[in-house]
Amino acid sequence: MSEDKKPEIEFPCKYPIKVLGEAHPDLNQHVIDVMNKHAPTITKSDLTAKNSSKGKWQSITVTIIATGKPQLDDIFTDLKTSSRVKMVL
Repeated sequence: MSEDKKPEIEFPCKYPIKVLGEAHPDLNQHVIDVMNKHAPTITKSDLTAKNSSKGKWQSITVTIIATGKPQLDDIFTDLKTSSRVKMVL
């Protein structure tokens, strides 16, 4: 019997990271600060933000050129350090 393997990501590659949290300028700044630390080549065009219909929540998607799993792990860990962040995908 063969085990099903998860598909492995080939690095470097474009990798979208979505952050869901409370709509607040602090959330945007936190995401930008983390990305500048771990993926300093991002530009404004790599980032999109959408507010919920009532404006309480915001999703921010940043597409980076991921260099490896350790980089992604560090980004996910650092993004979760803000109390405004509710989920990182």
